[in-house]
Amino acid sequence: MNRHVNRLSIFALAMLLPVLVGAAEYPAPVEGDFVIRDFKFASGETLSELKLHYRTLGKPVKDRKGIVRNAVWIGHGTGGSGAQFIRPEFAGELFGAGQPLDASKYFIVLPDGIGHGKSSKPSDGLRAKFPEYGYNDMVDAQHRLLTEGLGVNHLRLVMGTSMGGMHSWVWGERHPDFMDALLPLASLPTQISGRNRVWRKTLIDAIRNDPAWNGGDYDKQPPSLRTASALIFFMGSNPPLRQDQMPTFAKADEVLEQSMSSAMQNLDANDLLYQVSASRDYDPGPQLSKIRAPLVAVNSADDLINPPELGILEREIKRVPRGEAVTIPFGPETRGHGSHTVAKLWKAELERLLRTTEH
Repeated sequence: MNRHVNRLSIFALAMLLPVLVGAAEYPAPVEGDFVIRDFKFASGETLSELKLHYRTLGKPVKDRKGIVRNAVWIGHGTGGSGAQFIRPEFAGELFGAGQPLDASKYFIVLPDGIGHGKSSKPSDGLRAKFPEYGYNDMVDAQHRLLTEGLGVNHLRLVMGTSMGGMHSWVWGERHPDFMDALLPLASLPTQISGRNRVWRKTLIDAIRNDPAWNGGDYDKQPPSLRTASALIFFMGSNPPLRQDQMPTFAKADEVLEQSMSSAMQNLDANDLLYQVSASRDYDPGPQLSKIRAPLVAVNSADDLINPPELGILEREIKRVPRGEAVTIPFGPETRGHGSHTVAKLWKAELERLLRTTEH
């Protein structure tokens, strides 16, 4: 079933701390680390200590049988971290009093995936000797974070944006009885292919073929990292928004340069290479019928990474026993692929999903 929802949001600037301008107050997240000893990756490689960083809001609540009933897992996108959700247009719309994921009622877990944020990653020291990880490794590690580190034996909701959305499909297949509901945002339940694979491989090849990358053993960031940054800038928004931002030849160059210069202050070539390469094992299509919990997949019509004209989501959702597809129509308030973090655009769907899966 494919439904269209109304455009509901005016885009707020991305910030890492809540600024209360039209957004509700919510508790400050509590940060922590969970270390897994001798973590074995699907590649056969082992890391003696795999650190997973996380942020939580609220407290877990168990029922009489000792089952946690209020935990919510939210996965971030490629290159991001759990910190990306602590911003007005996401946390300010969802985590406050009376909002869909009110932190006084829910236990919200915002993990940093392997290779991201403050979790173990190549730039910590191993560089290109860091084990190759894939999406299955990332989900397995986060399952252990929840069950072994945080004592969470059940999830009220699994949701995520972009890569986190893709992880949501994997969660539903690998742990079908672990959650009550799933809300993947800005993702497709099929292996990376077509133009999506091409831009990713172009980024990967740009770094790997750069002599300054030096097999991952560089003293300063290789020039190819600017090319990688430009590709991400290109794919992350929609054409009308970019045209409004860059209406002239000179302005386009200026905005692009500003974006790349800002990104270069925080990016690491090895980290980014691993992050983009991690999707190699993503292929939920053959196992979609294993997903038992109700699932609402939300994409936007102006997403260049997951364009609706491919028809993939509408075709594949039919194989999810309790699945539904929602497409946010293009409009002045959508932000292309980045619409996934503007909660006002889709939080009515979240509210509906939570309401229909209440026990």
